[in-house]
Amino acid sequence: MTSSNDSITRWDRGRAEIDQLIQQARLTRVQPNRDLAKSFIAQARLHLAAAATLRTIDPAGAFTLAYDAARLSLAATLVNQGLRPRGEGAHAVLLEAVLAQLEPPKQKEIREFDWMRRLRNDTQYPDVDRPTARVDDVDQAIPAAEAILERAAKVIDIMPPY
Repeated sequence: MTSSNDSITRWDRGRAEIDQLIQQARLTRVQPNRDLAKSFIAQARLHLAAAATLRTIDPAGAFTLAYDAARLSLAATLVNQGLRPRGEGAHAVLLEAVLAQLEPPKQKEIREFDWMRRLRNDTQYPDVDRPTARVDDVDQAIPAAEAILERAAKVIDIMPPY
């Protein structure tokens, strides 16, 4: 980060990776929008509350809500900067872009999104050879999504537009 008078003017961590994702058209520039980022965080909190309520009634639905809370949280960090993933694999690009900019020090909490993304795909597009989400998955996904959400909520207040 480059700072001047205690305000961040540029977020340098992961800049080469983000520039490459933009060049590959896997990320696109949009208008930076802190209000939208904060609304994503608020929506993610609602999803987590709903997931906790539904965990035993509808584990697949609850897991999808927890996953979506994590996805919205990652998306909040990008839209706050004026970035949005594009095309096929956009959810994987979310993870790649946020890891590039926030890792280290909080690798584990953000990396939890990867197993959630894979299980969400298996749950949304079932196959007899792959399991779908169960209650124990929901019980792991909710705290994982909460950690991602809390990290995103902290950084959107300090990350400047890209």
